[in-house]
Amino acid sequence: MGAAKYKRVVLKLSGESLAGDQGFGINPAVVETIAKQIKRVHEEGIDVAIVVGGGNIWRGLSGSAKGMDRAQADYMGMLATCMNALAMQDGLQQVGVPSRVQTAIEMRQVAEPYIRGKAIRHMEKGRVVIFGAGTGNPYFSTDTTAALRAAEIKADVILMGKKGTDGIYDSDPNKNPDAKKFDELSYSEILARRLAIMDSTATSLCMDNDIPLVVFNIEDYENIYRAAVGEVIGTTVGGN
Repeated sequence: MGAAKYKRVVLKLSGESLAGDQGFGINPAVVETIAKQIKRVHEEGIDVAIVVGGGNIWRGLSGSAKGMDRAQADYMGMLATCMNALAMQDGLQQVGVPSRVQTAIEMRQVAEPYIRGKAIRHMEKGRVVIFGAGTGNPYFSTDTTAALRAAEIKADVILMGKKGTDGIYDSDPNKNPDAKKFDELSYSEILARRLAIMDSTATSLCMDNDIPLVVFNIEDYENIYRAAVGEVIGTTVGGN
């Protein structure tokens, strides 16, 4: 393939991407397939950090948590992301990729607490780092976690795998057959158009820190590798 475009990437995986066609829970076969693609990226010499959501186990106020206190529901969602992080770690270890889970909520028996310098050191030693428990604070999404961690570890790009879409459109392509796909966008355009690819806090954080974003279809698992090595796929967001 030649020299990779990026040296360090943050891969943002939705919880649903680990569920596969079953739609909920963790599908070990899917985890293994994703792990094999991450291994390909790792073998290119690219530092990989992963932020995983928890929607396959626990959805926030729009789903499982209706009627609950918002903060309590968010903490439960953070714990769901930790379950996914441990599953992803197991998948990586099974295919021979050394990895560490770091969580924003301490649970030392199963994972390290998040320490920025230690996370960077792990990657320098060739380990994949998986960030669980979001930012450790309610009211913040795992999209914001991906933006925050990318800024902290000085990642070159955020790779965001999405189910049901191969990029960013001006309307929902699953409902509108005439929806227009964007090949490139700026963060200011996302905010102005109110395109719901990620929440406004995450969008602003990426914009302020000049972190590019590549949105692609996770259902074609090889897209993880393609995006990481710099192939032009999906929609690229970056710049003001």
